[in-house]
Amino acid sequence: MKLITRFSDGTLAVKLEGEIDEHSVIDIRRRADEAIEAHAFADRAIFYLGGVSFMDSTGIGFLIGRYKKLRRFGIRAYISGPDPTADKILTMSGVYTLIPKINDEEDRL
Repeated sequence: MKLITRFSDGTLAVKLEGEIDEHSVIDIRRRADEAIEAHAFADRAIFYLGGVSFMDSTGIGFLIGRYKKLRRFGIRAYISGPDPTADKILTMSGVYTLIPKINDEEDRL
C-alpha cells in the first residue's frame, strides 16, 4: 500500500494506491494521521482512491476514522476517483453521507 500526501492552497491531498486491508491499514493510518496533525489548519482533505485496487470494511474503517480526526480539527473531508468496485462499497456502506464524493483532478500530487 502506498500513501502520498501533499498540502497546497488549503487542501491536504491524500493519494492511496494498492490494497487497503487489515495488514496495510496500520501503516497508512499512522501516516495519514501524522499528515492530518501536521496540517491541522487545512480547509479540506481529499482522499484520492483511483489507485486503490482492493478495499473491504477495513478501508471503510480507515476512511471513517480519518473523517472523525479531520472533523475534530474542523477540516472538511472528500473522496475522489474511486474505481467502480470501491465506489459501490462506499455507496452501499453510506460513507458518502459523511464524506462526499467530488470530481477533483489529482494534479495536487
